[in-house]
Amino acid sequence: MNKKASLTVIFITIFIDLMGFGILIPILPTFASKSLGISDFGIGIIIASYSFIQFIFSHTLGRLSDKIGRRRIILFSLLFTITSYIVFSFSSSFILLLFSRVLGGIGGSNIGAAQAYIADITPKEERAKGMGVIGAAFGLGFVFGPLIGGFLSGYGYQITGFASAFMSSVAFLYAFFMLPEPKHILEANRLENHSLIDIKFAKQILKHNIVGLLIVIFFIIVFSMANIYGTFSLLGYKVYNFTDRQIGELFGILGIVSAIVQGGLMRILSSKFSERSVVLIGAVFMSLSLALLPYGVNFIGVAAIACVLGLGVGILQPTVLSMISKYSSEKQQGAVLGLNSSFSAFGRVLGPLWGGFSFNFFGYQFPFITGAAFTFVTFLIALFLLSSHKLSQALEHV
Repeated sequence: MNKKASLTVIFITIFIDLMGFGILIPILPTFASKSLGISDFGIGIIIASYSFIQFIFSHTLGRLSDKIGRRRIILFSLLFTITSYIVFSFSSSFILLLFSRVLGGIGGSNIGAAQAYIADITPKEERAKGMGVIGAAFGLGFVFGPLIGGFLSGYGYQITGFASAFMSSVAFLYAFFMLPEPKHILEANRLENHSLIDIKFAKQILKHNIVGLLIVIFFIIVFSMANIYGTFSLLGYKVYNFTDRQIGELFGILGIVSAIVQGGLMRILSSKFSERSVVLIGAVFMSLSLALLPYGVNFIGVAAIACVLGLGVGILQPTVLSMISKYSSEKQQGAVLGLNSSFSAFGRVLGPLWGGFSFNFFGYQFPFITGAAFTFVTFLIALFLLSSHKLSQALEHV
C-alpha cells in the first residue's frame, strides 16, 4: 500500500474512533450531573481520570510501538476503548463511570503510536500536512460525534454508550483488515534496544532546547483547552440553559471549523508563513476566544466564538506536533511523540480538575479565563524563544 493510501486508512480509523469518543463528550457532564447527581468537581475528576491514565500509558505505548509496530498498538488500544463504552452504558454510580473512563484512557493512549505512524510514512517537509490528517480526523470526529450524541441522548444515555462502542468496533475491524505496518520502520527499530519506561530518556528530550520547549508549548495548549472539556457543557447547561442537543451542536461547530483548518487552511498557512508565525497566529485566536466564551450571551454568540476557537486550535495543534516530530530523531519518533502524548495527557488531567474546581468555587468564568491566560503564555514563548535562527540550528543537528 502506498503512503497516500496509508494516510487515508489511518485517517478513517482515527475518525471513526474519535466519532465514538465525540458522541459522549457533550452528554457526559450532564449525564453525571442530572442522572447520577455528581458534583461539578466530581465531574472534573471523572474527566481528568481519562487523561491521567493516558499520561501513564501514552509514553509506554509509544515506545512499545517502536519495538513491536504501530499497528498492533492501535488495534490493542481500540479493544479497551470498545470495552469502556460498554461499561459506560451500564454506569449507575460514580465508581462505575470512573472505571469506564479509566478503560477509555488506556484505549486513548494510542495517539502517540498514531502520530508516529504518520511520521513514519511522511517526509519532514510534508510532516505538517501529515499531522493535519490526525487533526482533521479529530475535528471531524468532533463534528459528527457530538451531533449524534446530542440527538441520541433524547433516547437515553445508555444508547449513546452503545453507539460509541459500535463506532470503535467499526474502527477496529477497519484497521484490522486495512491498516498496514510500516515495515521498513519496524525493521530499523528492531536494531534499537528500547526500554519501555525510561526516565533518563524523558529528561534528555525535555532538556533538548527546541523539542523540550515545543513539548512544553503543546502541554500548555492542551491544558488550556482541557479547562473547558467538562465546563463548556456545564456553562451551556447551567448558565445559558442550552439543551443537550444545542451543546452537541456547539461541539460540532468547534469540530468542523478545526477540521476545515487542519484539512485545508494549514496547507496555505504553512506555505506562506514560517512555523513560528503560524504558532503566533493560532495562539492569538485561541486566547481571545477562550476569554470570550463566558460572555457569548446566547447560542449565536457562543457559536461565533466557538468558530474562532476552532480556528485557533486547528492552527496550533498540528503545527506544534509537526515541529516536535520534525526536530526529533527519525528512530525515536514513537518515543518522542509518546512522551509528548503523556505530557499532553497530564495537561488533560490538570485542566478538568482545575476547570471543575474553579467553576464550582470561583465562578463559571474562571476556567475560560485561565485557559486564555495560559494560551497567551505560549504566544510569549514562541515570540521570544522560538527564533528562526534557533530552529535552523536545531534542524541541522537532527
